[in-house]
Amino acid sequence: MEHLSQKRKMTIMIAIMVAMFFAAINQTIVSTAMPRIISILNGMEYYTWTINIYLLTSTIATVLVGKLSDIFGRKPFLLIGILLFMVGAFLTGTSNDVFQFITYRGIQGIGAGIIQSTAFTAVGDLFSPRERGKWMGFMSAIFGFSSVLGPTLGGYLVDHLDWHWLFWIFLPLGIVAFVMIMMLFPKVERKPGESIDYLGSLLMTTTIVPLLLAFSWAGTQYAWGSAQILGLLAGTLVSAIIFVLVELKASNPILPMHLFKNGIVTISNLIGFIMNFGMMGAMIYISFFVQGVLGISPTYAGYVTMPMSIFMVVTSAFVGQIISKKGKYKRYAIIGVPIMIIGMAMMVFMNDIWLAVLSMCVFGVGLGLGMPVFSLATQNAVPHKELGVVTASSQLFRNLGGTIGIAVMGTVMANSLSKNLKEAMQSPDAPNLSNIDPTVAKQIAAFANPQTLMNKPLIEQTQASLPTEIQPVFEQLIASMRDILGTTLSHVFLTGTLVLVVAFVLVFFLKEIPLRTTNQESAKSAQSHGEAKLATSGVEE
Repeated sequence: MEHLSQKRKMTIMIAIMVAMFFAAINQTIVSTAMPRIISILNGMEYYTWTINIYLLTSTIATVLVGKLSDIFGRKPFLLIGILLFMVGAFLTGTSNDVFQFITYRGIQGIGAGIIQSTAFTAVGDLFSPRERGKWMGFMSAIFGFSSVLGPTLGGYLVDHLDWHWLFWIFLPLGIVAFVMIMMLFPKVERKPGESIDYLGSLLMTTTIVPLLLAFSWAGTQYAWGSAQILGLLAGTLVSAIIFVLVELKASNPILPMHLFKNGIVTISNLIGFIMNFGMMGAMIYISFFVQGVLGISPTYAGYVTMPMSIFMVVTSAFVGQIISKKGKYKRYAIIGVPIMIIGMAMMVFMNDIWLAVLSMCVFGVGLGLGMPVFSLATQNAVPHKELGVVTASSQLFRNLGGTIGIAVMGTVMANSLSKNLKEAMQSPDAPNLSNIDPTVAKQIAAFANPQTLMNKPLIEQTQASLPTEIQPVFEQLIASMRDILGTTLSHVFLTGTLVLVVAFVLVFFLKEIPLRTTNQESAKSAQSHGEAKLATSGVEE
């Protein structure tokens, strides 16, 4: 598609960005509202599952579609992805309990994974690596803009309307995106003689699912050393070994193993995994801090996280333009990742709204600097015929990092929360409920759980219903729970900070090669850019 006119490319990019925005806004709109929704559905113990199921299904869809889109073209998968996402969003809004909610979010995740993988690959079809920088910046800006609008709008809607509308309000945009892709996106004929790797696809799924289940359940549903977790990890290992053996012999593998001989691809994917591990695992709990510790409503919680998105949008768009002009990318990762670390470290010490906003600003700048780099590096290091599968591999490692990060951070939070809660309740300063009417004491004791802090209207209603002389005891209990949750979340953010330090170290091992100015370069030349031996032969900027 590189031969198309600039005007045609622009119209196609508009269609792609509409589809991307549709998927992104439906994901970000629930971020600040999710604690409230899950509290309403009485499923706080399944909170991480509402996030994990989305990432799990999107991860599997991403990697499977990557290779298939190289064979059948991007258009059919963009259409299927939009359609599945719309169905999932509609059904999620009809949920009556947390289990329906999780199931339908899984359908949404499949659609999101297909859209995400195919859209980023389509950019590679339309533009050469040198031109992709600015378009990757714009694509990142789409995510950023949705991150600005989504949380704020989601918080407002959940405060003023029924929560179901969060999943229905943007469905008309999905229809627009579907029609635009249908009409504007060129059809690509199937490449002749290429078979589909069904066995590899099955083994990829049987490797990813038990791995993510193990990390989701470990430390919460089951002990880390339990038979269930060890069994899932053993199953993952066995399936992974068989998968690798099958892929080495497959004529058209779903995930070619030779990609990982390419040092640039391997290092970039490792950094993507670790960055998302730290970033997603910690960022998912920022709403807990803002709403639970600071006591801010979902509407205003969106305003607190908004600066991160604004700074990320501006920075990523600016950096994308510079990368396209200069053809250099590594220096922005070397600058961006440390700034992310500083922003995350500031979250460890957050104790008021202004420090929270400042940490969001710093983190957003770092994210904007580093985000466009690693996708560009991987796409530039392989022949154009492998564009879909290498983009899918990047998304795979990022999604795995995010999912495992959320699970591990959830375990850190659960363990720390249990310890801190036990210590606080045994403290001499703990609220004394023994001299209170048993019925009232039972009502107050129900709030001796930091998760109840997510439901601010319930706290306000309960406090207003209590006798005047009892209200100070209730206020003391709520203040104690806020302290416990704040201390717990500090441990979560610290874990994320340490993980990002590892990503920064790996950046220095990333080999930088000039960004190509055409997609027509020979496969041999393109492949030579990514030789694994060169990845550790020195540091270039």
